[in-house]
Amino acid sequence: MTRKYQVCKRCVMDTCNPEIQFDENGFCNHCNYAIKKIKENYSDEATNNAKLNEIIKTVKKEGKNKEYDCLIGLSGGIDSSYLAYILVKEFGLKPLAVHLDNGWNSEKAVANIHNIVTKLNIDLITHVINWEEFRDLQIAFLKASVVDLEMLSDHAIVVAINKIAKKRKIKYFLIGANFQTESIMPPKWFFSDKKNSKNIVDIFNKFGSDRKLKTFPLLNYYEYLTFHNNYGQYLSPLTYMKYDKEEAKEILQKEIGWQNYGAKHHESFITKFYQTYILPKKFNIDKRKAHLSSLISADQITRDQALTELEKPLFSSELEEKEAVEYFCKKMEMSLEEFEQIMKQPRREHTEFKMFIDPKKTLRKIIYDRKKN
Repeated sequence: MTRKYQVCKRCVMDTCNPEIQFDENGFCNHCNYAIKKIKENYSDEATNNAKLNEIIKTVKKEGKNKEYDCLIGLSGGIDSSYLAYILVKEFGLKPLAVHLDNGWNSEKAVANIHNIVTKLNIDLITHVINWEEFRDLQIAFLKASVVDLEMLSDHAIVVAINKIAKKRKIKYFLIGANFQTESIMPPKWFFSDKKNSKNIVDIFNKFGSDRKLKTFPLLNYYEYLTFHNNYGQYLSPLTYMKYDKEEAKEILQKEIGWQNYGAKHHESFITKFYQTYILPKKFNIDKRKAHLSSLISADQITRDQALTELEKPLFSSELEEKEAVEYFCKKMEMSLEEFEQIMKQPRREHTEFKMFIDPKKTLRKIIYDRKKN
C-alpha cells in the first residue's frame, strides 16, 4: 500500500524517506531528535566552551615539541576550510592537512585548497588515487545498484588519514563534522560503515572488472577492528563552536579568498552529480531536505527559507543537466545507454554483500534490542 505523501510541519523532511514518523503535531522524528539532542548536549555555551578548550588543550599537549599536533582533512568545502582557518588563526594549532584527489576535483576546490594552505602556512599531503582503479570501483558500485557511491571516497580518505597518522605517530584527527548543522540524515540514504573494506571488495568482485585492487586504500580485519586505537583518533571541535555556515563563508571569502560552490559538498563533481542526479532520479532522495532540515533544527534558517530553496531546480537548465550526464559518462568511459540501464535497476542494500563484523557493535545491538523489548 502506497503511503500518503506528508511533509514535516517544522522542517522539510517528508515521506520520500519511507521510515519517517510524525507525532500528533505533524513534527517528524528527525527534527524532534535533532532539537532534543542539541538542547541536551550543545545548548549551554559555557559547557561547549569548556569542551572545546579541553580539545584544544589536549591536542596542543600531544603536539608539544612536534612538527604537527594533529591531522585535518581538507576537501576545500566550507566545513573543512573553516576548521583549518579557525584552528590556526584562533587556537594556534599546527595541523598537517590531508587531501584526497579522486580525479573529480572542481577548479574552485583546487584554488580554495591552494589558498588555504598558502595563507595559513600549513603543510599539505595530497593522496592521489589511481584513477583506473577508482573508476572501476565506481562502475561496480553503480552496477551493484547500492545507494552510497560516495562510500568509496569517504573510505579512501579516512583510511589514508589513519595510515598517515600511524606512520607519523599523530594521535588526533580533527574533523569538520558539526552535529548542529548535520544532525539529520536518514540511515537509508547512505551506508554508515564507511571503513568496511570487505563490503567494497565484495561489491567489486561481483560487479567490477578483472583488475586487481593494488593501490586503493583498504583495511584488513585486524585494522578494521583497531581503527582508532592510538593514532588518528577523531575529535570534532566545530561541534562545540558557534558555527554559522553563512558567517563562516563570509570570513573565508574575506580572509582566504575562498570561493563558494553554491551548495553543500559541491566542491567535487562526483559528489555534486551524485546528489543532484543519481540520488534523486534513481533513489528518490534529495539530500537538500536533510541538509536544510538540519539548519532549521539549529535555528540557522527558517522553514520558509528552506522551502524556497527546495523550489529551485537541481540543475539550472536542461542543457546543464545534459552536459553533466555526458561529462560523467565520458569520464567513466561508459555509453549513455549503459548508464541509462544502470539508472533503471532496482536498489540493493549494502548489507546484501559481505561485510566485516565488529563483535562489540553486535553485542551492543543485542543488549539494546533486549532492553527495548
